[in-house]
Order: sequence, then C-alpha cells, then structure tokens
Amino acid sequence: MSIDQASTVDPQEATDADRRPSPTTRRTPVPTRRRSERGEGVISTAIAVLIVAFLGIALWTGFEGMMNSATERTRAQVEQIGE
Repeated sequence: MSIDQASTVDPQEATDADRRPSPTTRRTPVPTRRRSERGEGVISTAIAVLIVAFLGIALWTGFEGMMNSATERTRAQVEQIGE
C-alpha cells in the first residue's frame, strides 16, 4: 500500500497493516546529544570545582585570620589577668 492509498483509507476500515508504517517510512533514531555538546558536562563540572576551590581558599583565609586575631586577644587577656 502506498502513502497515497493510506491517506484514502477510511479510519473505521483500516487494518493493522494500514496503521503500521512501512519500512521505507520509518525514521532512524536521532542521537540524544550532538557531537558539539559531548564535553559540555565535563567542562561544567570543572568550572564548578574551580569555583568551589576558590571559595574554600577565601573562607579558609578568612577563618585563619579570625582565629589568629582571637588567639592574640585571648593571650593578651590571659597575660593581663595573670599580672
């Protein structure tokens, strides 16, 4: 049955053979990702890791500075009390 004949078949009278696509009209499966997007996940992950690393460095620097300052003030207070 050709495509022209399939369009003229009454839907009530159509058989299973009329409803199935012929082998020549089946579409080939489309790849889910294009080749240009293949490394996109790796690049995004690398950028996220770098951002988190820089945030960690900044937080550690701030924490270390705060703890050094607190240590010095505590030492000074203990020496003042011990006099």
